[in-house]
Amino acid sequence: MSKHNELSQIYLDANATTPVLPEAASAAMAAMQTLFGNPSSSHITGLQAKDLMEQTRRRAQSLLGTGQGKLIFTSGATEGIQTAILSALIAAKPLIDHGQSDTHKKPCVLYGATEHKAVPESLKHWLSVLDINAEVIAIPVDEFGILDHDFISQHAARALMICTMAVNNETGVYQDLQLLEHTIRSVNPSVFWMVDCVQALGKIQLDLQATSIDYAPFSGHKLYAPKGIGFVYIRDSAPFTPFIAGGGQEGGLRSGTENLPGMAALNVVFDMLLRSDNSAFCDSKTLHQYRNQLAQTLTTCFPRVVFNNSFTHSVPTTLNFAVQGFTSKEIMDLFDAANIRVSSGSACSSKVTRSFVLDAMGLPAWQSESAIRMSFGPAITQADIDAACERIKSASQALTQSCMLLDANNHKHDANELNNKVALDGLLQLRFGASCTWVYIDKASKQALIIDPLPELQQRLDTLLQCQQLTPVAIIDTHGHADHVSGREVLANRYLPEQDCDLLGWPYMTQTINHAGEQFDAINIGDLQLIKVATPGHTSDSISLILRNNAELKHNGSQAEYAFCGDTILMGSLGRTNFDSSSSAALFHSLKHLKTIINSNTLICASHDYNNEFTTHLDAEVARNPLLNAVMNEQISETDFISRKAQLDSHLVDEVGTEIMCGAYVGSCDKSKIKEYDTSSLNQAISNDASIRIIDIREPHEYALNHSQAKSTNVPLTRLVQFIKEHQDQKQQPWVLVCRSGSRSLVAAQAMHRLGFTQVAHLKGGYALSA
Repeated sequence: MSKHNELSQIYLDANATTPVLPEAASAAMAAMQTLFGNPSSSHITGLQAKDLMEQTRRRAQSLLGTGQGKLIFTSGATEGIQTAILSALIAAKPLIDHGQSDTHKKPCVLYGATEHKAVPESLKHWLSVLDINAEVIAIPVDEFGILDHDFISQHAARALMICTMAVNNETGVYQDLQLLEHTIRSVNPSVFWMVDCVQALGKIQLDLQATSIDYAPFSGHKLYAPKGIGFVYIRDSAPFTPFIAGGGQEGGLRSGTENLPGMAALNVVFDMLLRSDNSAFCDSKTLHQYRNQLAQTLTTCFPRVVFNNSFTHSVPTTLNFAVQGFTSKEIMDLFDAANIRVSSGSACSSKVTRSFVLDAMGLPAWQSESAIRMSFGPAITQADIDAACERIKSASQALTQSCMLLDANNHKHDANELNNKVALDGLLQLRFGASCTWVYIDKASKQALIIDPLPELQQRLDTLLQCQQLTPVAIIDTHGHADHVSGREVLANRYLPEQDCDLLGWPYMTQTINHAGEQFDAINIGDLQLIKVATPGHTSDSISLILRNNAELKHNGSQAEYAFCGDTILMGSLGRTNFDSSSSAALFHSLKHLKTIINSNTLICASHDYNNEFTTHLDAEVARNPLLNAVMNEQISETDFISRKAQLDSHLVDEVGTEIMCGAYVGSCDKSKIKEYDTSSLNQAISNDASIRIIDIREPHEYALNHSQAKSTNVPLTRLVQFIKEHQDQKQQPWVLVCRSGSRSLVAAQAMHRLGFTQVAHLKGGYALSA
């Protein structure tokens, strides 16, 4: 496969790390090649090296106003945090009165609720190692991320140590250190106070000697220096215990041969920060203008964007936002395809992850789950910002083309507009977390069927219907959902206001047809028929919806393309039956009934997918679910089923995040060793076997923005089930799945392998490692 990155990288994740400034890189290289001496050596080369180290220290002291305080070079912020916490707690331990049992007097350590996890985890670790019995308490924040000063006042008197941040890494929110100092010292003048200054360097003015801050860790790679170099400030009167002992470097304060190349790079960064002119760094006014330009572009391109951080309370180099209707992973994948690097709180998993920082600020769950951090460093240029804005526009246009956003400049969405988009046909699987919504589209008739619409997907479904100019024939739930309010009513009121239907959305005006020797109510969608089958058990109102092709009636009317079984049959499990409206006995008979009306390889489309398996069929489930196998093969009585089902339900984990688990997983998720290629081996395989087919499983907007020049077919994960159905007779065909990072391609390959695709493989590392 040829390299796919035709666009230059736009890097907007500076809060995670930064590239090394060219001038800093040159200085580091010079330190490796010419000033490579050991600063501890007494010869001229060593003395030159030591002079460079001390020059760097002096510039840091001048920049930060350290006064008489110590400034020790470290490997980075984490080491600085350990140094501070260890030093403070060792000094505090003798002061503790172990006889105190009153919880109001019991010692504690305080940290900001939005603090980097390195701080609370380090506090817990060293309290345990030092055998200090103290509470670890998070200081709440308000909706802007500002620490609760009243809370600090209430607890500071018994605190051994207080840890706060100067600037938050996720939101860029800064604390008023002068006001914070007044709050802390008015209650406890002697408590040890550490301020994480990692994100503050180069963004806010610091004069540490004018404060009573005891410890302040910094990191070089957050501001254009290499990784592996940092420093920590220690106030002259603060206790200190070396974290690393040994050779006695740094005046015995921190042993280990000094990282001179890192210091040389820092020296250049400090020099630029101290300059008033000819510096690579922008002033605050310019940085604010850059943020406003990015924010305006995001607002124009994504009308439903919401900013999670208050610009009034945050440094200008950070934007934290969410786009309603999109997960953070979807936006990050979109931007990555446009070669824009941003940060996301979500992983490639069926479970929705959230930002603990935004949760602590009390923001709505969807904003926390959909958060994107866009951050840049002070050395960014106007040309960089302009290029980023143009690329953001391209990304939003790709979403418009794939019918995930409506064109903000065209509200008519006429036929000419649709001609510029790919007309959808067949089944789509849309997801929010582990919950699934299914949409079937008949391109010829422009009709759509929506099953189990999620409230979080209402906007996307609405956009899809408008963009594709589709007419819904029905919007149906397979049962009353316990873990969420259905999104059906809102959509039905808009698109089917006159339709007379039951509580689940099944229309009363239907036809009666014969299927597998039984009479069922049915509705038409294009050339297909949707059949309603009562399948109580998981809930008393549970139904299954069978989609069959009228052209296949010659097969005794028993051919079913898809079975939307709700939570009756889940991948690797059966729907739970311990709700008030559940019945294990009813489920037993519903399962036996389903066997008579669907085929062993009819694709079952469930309401939940907890393990990224997408779809299943009876053969696959019977092979791994002993209880279902016993039912399907008439090996169990109703009484025994009820007993074994109760035992199965006893293994339920009640919730995953905000979702109620609707079935206990019993079947093994297929984690078979899927054949993996790297770019080189895949190119070789393609040259040796012309039958190999490359399937790019990214979403259409990602594919349109950035795809390989090698011949490939785009089959996004949302259409994977349709692809599996269409290629049931090609299970021996060699397929190679590819995506951005290799994560999605792996789970998709495993899902296909479980359903009998024996020659499926994937590109390890995806396009990210093939660029």
